[in-house]
Amino acid sequence: MKGIQPSAIVYRRPVASDGGHIWKLIKRAGGLDVNSVYCYLMLSDMFSETCSIAEREGRLCGFLSAFRKPAQPDTLFVWQIAVDPVLRGNGIGGKLLKDVLSRDNNADIQVLEATISPGNMASRRWFMAAARELESECSISELYDASMFPESHEAELLFRIGPFTLKR
Repeated sequence: MKGIQPSAIVYRRPVASDGGHIWKLIKRAGGLDVNSVYCYLMLSDMFSETCSIAEREGRLCGFLSAFRKPAQPDTLFVWQIAVDPVLRGNGIGGKLLKDVLSRDNNADIQVLEATISPGNMASRRWFMAAARELESECSISELYDASMFPESHEAELLFRIGPFTLKR
């Protein structure tokens, strides 16, 4: 469903009661590791300043989870981005990121990081587009080898954008 009115989508911080809805969205979106509902409850409650939800007509249609790296507080690690499959292609993922970066308490973020498996072309394209939007370079390096996962899982490459200066 491309071409929806941007005003039809509301972006906001999640709250704990969103956890179950986020879990359902992650399952519906496909392609992501589905964590426990408890994980999404905690992200929504304890990391709400670095996570964002997109809602359309009262229904959750997008979610971005991220956190500041404890040893590098100027670095935002983007963990998951999910958009309802019927609404993909409307820029919702980018707007979720903009929502997080526009918050006053995140004004000092200068670097974005994420891990992306080699086969996840959609996430690779999204992260490269984010680098262009932030007018910064994106470096890619090895981080987690496939042998580190107890079950079948691709390696995870570290994508790093920055440093950049947020435009207010």
